Amino acid sequence: MGLNKALVRGATVALVASGVALAGCSSLPFVGGERRAPRADVQQGIGVNGYLWRASLDTLSFMPLVTADPWGGVINYDWYINPQTPNERFKATVFILDTRLRADALNVTVVKEVRGADGQWTGAPVAAQTEADLENAILTKARQLNLANAG
Repeated sequence: MGLNKALVRGATVALVASGVALAGCSSLPFVGGERRAPRADVQQGIGVNGYLWRASLDTLSFMPLVTADPWGGVINYDWYINPQTPNERFKATVFILDTRLRADALNVTVVKEVRGADGQWTGAPVAAQTEADLENAILTKARQLNLANAG
């Protein structure tokens, strides 16, 4: 069962991240309603900025993905243990808050735990700059994707 879940999750993320799975779905007219032209500043297909979405998935691809909600703009990552520091682990959540490519449209939260001498994981403070560094890395990648798409 774990393999099927991983395959489905991977395929879903790949399709959504590439824009294939949902392209154009939001432009379908409702029954009895009139079709409105899409706004130029809103990307069709997902509820958040596509560049921030794809950049978030790319930047944090080293962490195990738990859930990704392209309409709500929430990406949850599971615990990641760096092999060089096996007694600490990190978990992250990315919130994409807008359809525009803006710095205030992105929020990253990180949780850290350390393993004690008894083998139990306990909460630990995250370095103050960690979340800001991740946000800046995602924003930089999103801008690069935007520029690559414009040219």
